[in-house]
Amino acid sequence: MTDEFPRDSVGLVAPQRLTIEQTLALDCGRELSGCEIVYETYGQLNATASNAILICPALSGDHHAAGYHSNDSKKPGWWENCIGPGKPIDSNRFFVVCSSNLGGYKGSTGPSSINPANGKLYGPDFPVVTVRDWVRAQNLLGQSLGISKWAAVAGGSLGGMQALQWAIEFPDQLRHALVIAAAPKLSAQNIAFNEIARQAIVSDPDFHEGRYEEKGTAPRRGLMLARMLGHITYLSDSAMRAKFGRELRDGKLNFGFDVEFQVESYLRYQGRSFVDRFDANTYLLMTKALDYFDPAREHSDDLAAAFSGILARCLVVSFTSDWRFASERSREIVDALIAAGKDVSYAEIESDLGHDDFLLTQPDYIELLRTYLNGIAAEVGA
Repeated sequence: MTDEFPRDSVGLVAPQRLTIEQTLALDCGRELSGCEIVYETYGQLNATASNAILICPALSGDHHAAGYHSNDSKKPGWWENCIGPGKPIDSNRFFVVCSSNLGGYKGSTGPSSINPANGKLYGPDFPVVTVRDWVRAQNLLGQSLGISKWAAVAGGSLGGMQALQWAIEFPDQLRHALVIAAAPKLSAQNIAFNEIARQAIVSDPDFHEGRYEEKGTAPRRGLMLARMLGHITYLSDSAMRAKFGRELRDGKLNFGFDVEFQVESYLRYQGRSFVDRFDANTYLLMTKALDYFDPAREHSDDLAAAFSGILARCLVVSFTSDWRFASERSREIVDALIAAGKDVSYAEIESDLGHDDFLLTQPDYIELLRTYLNGIAAEVGA
């Protein structure tokens, strides 16, 4: 790539850092002091600070949601399809903010950061964090940027859970919550998938009880298997069938146990590439945050009661081929919002690709986001 970027890209961007001076009290009962939040911004904050949109990352997402980090970079941010000039989340109209979550990798303070208590890497000593912990940290970031009320908080999957928690936790500090391909809590099946992934990591001989960096190694095999398992659940059967079918890599059966089918080769590639850019302790933390998310739990399992204080208008979006977070789970959110008397719009998008559709460019989905965001822009004068 040259120094010219696509017209609808925010172009060259650089991460920024906020050091949170105050001590953060976490849901697990522990505290974090002097932690850093890494974030990126796209577009300009208007004079009234009314046009800000917060983007919440999914499990493997980070602060780099759009644009490029260098002129020769070939890979843009993870939500490049939706953020940029003229795109649904239009950086010509909105001031867009995305931060890495606490516990992340190569971003905000996490297991690979230095623990100020002993000068060593946190590693497995980093506290277990929750979606609510993340939302509280994001609120401090917003305050530092001079944003008292977000035009919208948006995210897909685990990011959608954060958007929902925002509406619960800080009801008067956002106008809209965009909850995409999410759920009010994980099903037992989803928790089971996460546990298998975690066991793949912790049973790797190179895990060393989470202190692998001190040993100069990493549980690569375990993390690779965890990613392969996760990746299967992000795609639909029809998408995998259309992309790979039962195609043989060498065009014939080899009667062995090495890679023979193209889908096997693809999964191994995905697993290996993930190992090179992610951290095993972070994967454990992120999946636990998913498992723990359950806003109804503190309200005797009454989801409508959990939503009773919400003031934001909510957009809930699901995809027909998403079996990881099926449409029925989004409809649980919608039904509870309606029961609580809240303003909610819901769309179920016909799709083929599965859970990952929220990252992609399905035309009906993109048009829905564009229309809804245009309404928000008109509302805040963006």
